[in-house]
Amino acid sequence: MASRKFAELLNEQIGNEFSAHQQYVACAIYYDALTMPQMAAFFYRQALEERGHAMMMVQYLLDADADVEIPGTEAPTNSFEDIVAPVRLALEQERRVTGQVNELTALARAENDFASDQFMQWFIKEQVEEVSTISDLLTVVTRAQHDVEAIEEYVARELGSVGEDASAPAAAGA
Repeated sequence: MASRKFAELLNEQIGNEFSAHQQYVACAIYYDALTMPQMAAFFYRQALEERGHAMMMVQYLLDADADVEIPGTEAPTNSFEDIVAPVRLALEQERRVTGQVNELTALARAENDFASDQFMQWFIKEQVEEVSTISDLLTVVTRAQHDVEAIEEYVARELGSVGEDASAPAAAGA
């Protein structure tokens, strides 16, 4: 069973993951409206990934016989000053989530909640990958902001397909 404090904080994190999901949908729609299908598809995939993270957390709480309470979320940012802004926002978001994941892991350890600590290890690995990917994308989009085709080509070549991670925790409803 997960510690009470960990379960409370993980419920909050579920809300953070759903907020990230909504923000990535807003970013995808922005790029869709600009007829940047590769960037739009990337952010739609990111949105589904964030939803998946939330559902993994839900499943963990269910498995740990802890209460699940889905918090509400604030409206995402829907308008952006230029094509760089959504990626900059995404990097800020991923860095914030990294801090949240680290906080959850530290709490699990402080509570001697070894199962929850083990559960969080996958998210630590995931955040390293996410920050790296978005950081690289920000570099490319900033450098090529006046060459939409170069951005689209990079995304298609480097970020176009993502395989399943067999080590990922189970997600509720999957």
